[in-house]
Amino acid sequence: MEISEAKKRIETELKIQGKSQRTARMYCYYNERFLEFIKKDVEQITTEDIKSYLAELMSKGNNPASVGLAKSALAFFYDGMMEKGIMAKIKTPKRQRPVPDVLTKEEVKKLIENAGSLRNRLLVEIMYASGLRVSECASLKVEDLNLEEKMGLLKRGKGGKDRFFILSEQLVIDLKEYLAEKAEGPYLFPGEKGPITARSVQDVMKRAAKRSGIKKHVHCHGLRHAFATHLLESGTDIRVIQELLAHSNLQTTQFYTQISKQQLMKVKSPMDML
Repeated sequence: MEISEAKKRIETELKIQGKSQRTARMYCYYNERFLEFIKKDVEQITTEDIKSYLAELMSKGNNPASVGLAKSALAFFYDGMMEKGIMAKIKTPKRQRPVPDVLTKEEVKKLIENAGSLRNRLLVEIMYASGLRVSECASLKVEDLNLEEKMGLLKRGKGGKDRFFILSEQLVIDLKEYLAEKAEGPYLFPGEKGPITARSVQDVMKRAAKRSGIKKHVHCHGLRHAFATHLLESGTDIRVIQELLAHSNLQTTQFYTQISKQQLMKVKSPMDML
C-alpha cells in the first residue's frame, strides 16, 4: 500500500468517527513520517519497526506528549484499521503533567476588572464561569445560550461531543447588556471572518494580566484550571466537575485534587490526633 493510499484511508476513517481536523492532521502527519522513515510496505510493518521510529523521535528530543501522540496515531492505523495487533506491548514514557499555579478568586476578579471593554470582560467571565476551553469560548454562537435557564449548549466541543455548560448570574446580566448592543450575526464574539480567533482571546488575557499586576503565568486555560479547582474547594462532587469539564476519564479530573491547596490544608495529620 502506497503512503498516499494509507493517508486517504486514515482521513476517511477519521471523518467517519467524527474526529477533529487537528486530530486528522496529526494522525496523518505521524503515519506519513513513519512510512518515510521505515521505508517498508504497510503490510510488512512489525512491532520492532514501530519501536524503532518512536525511539528515533525520543532521540531527537521530542517530549513524551508528542511521542505518545505519534504512538496513538500509529495504533489507530495499524491496530485499529489494519487489525495487526502490533502495538499492545509498546510502552512509552508517561507525560509528566506539571502542577499549575492556580489563579486565586481575587486574581480572577482582577482579570475581569482589567479586561477592558464589555466584550473582553465577557471573554474572561465565560471561560471562568463555565470552564470552557479558549477555542470553545471563541466559537460560541448566540443560539447556544439559554439565558433564562442560565445554561448553554456547546455543539461539537473537544472530541466532537455536545455538552451543556453553566452560566453564572452575573454573567447572564452582562450577556444581556452585551447582546442588547451587539450587531446582528450568529457568533457571540464575531471576528473579521467568522468568530473571533483563539489568538485574539489569548491577547485579551495577556493584556488583562499585565494591567492586573499578576506575576503568575496567566493563560486562558488557567481560567479552566481555576474553575475546576474553586468548584472542588467549595465541595462540588468531582463527578459533577468531570461532567462540566467533559472529561471522558475521571482520572483526568482527579488531577485537580492535587492542585487544590485548600483541600490539603483541611486534612489533619494523624500526629495531631495522638
